[in-house]
Amino acid sequence: MKAFRCRITSAAIVMCVAVAAAYAPRLAPLTGSPPPARLPRSTMMPGRWKIVFTWVLSDQEMTGRGDVVARIATPDSVRLDFFLAGGFGGGAAVLIGDSLQAPGGDLVKRLIPPPTLLWAALGRAAPPALTDTVVRLEGTTLRADFGNPVAWRLTYHGDTLVRGEHVEKGRVVEWVVRADSSHLEYRNAGARRSLQLTITRVERVEGFDASIWILAR
Repeated sequence: MKAFRCRITSAAIVMCVAVAAAYAPRLAPLTGSPPPARLPRSTMMPGRWKIVFTWVLSDQEMTGRGDVVARIATPDSVRLDFFLAGGFGGGAAVLIGDSLQAPGGDLVKRLIPPPTLLWAALGRAAPPALTDTVVRLEGTTLRADFGNPVAWRLTYHGDTLVRGEHVEKGRVVEWVVRADSSHLEYRNAGARRSLQLTITRVERVEGFDASIWILAR
């Protein structure tokens, strides 16, 4: 009986992996001419900013909606405070450079992409330091692959970062799309997760108290 249960478990694991792969689109690495182009200098707006979003989350286990407040200190610091609609929960995360603090519960983990994609959602190009980079320019669209094999891809329209993709074994496992200046989307293929973000207010501020960058564990 124990061996039978083990075989069922192994089959279930294989099936889950196959389903996740089916939802992860393949990515063809950039090759050939035209010759590499220079990456745009993609950064956030200078200064200190408070940005309010609405969010809608959907995955295999839950759906939810609410608000998030982003407090941004250019060039490399952001705090995110999440609120579930109806006041039933929330959480917070702080990203400084590539160091992410996210001590909150399951909700925060569902809402926070990895640092490279979180920065891409905010318009800042911050790929990991990888040795191989290939850049290709086609008209006004520039794509850059990082790593060999490719681990990340960033896409620009002109000087604007519009898409970030995380790649594993030739498949895009999660990505961020900046549809326009007010609408963002994060998708995780393995979790079949979709997070829609809409900016409702942007406010420039004088500064933030230093305490906001440290979250209690």
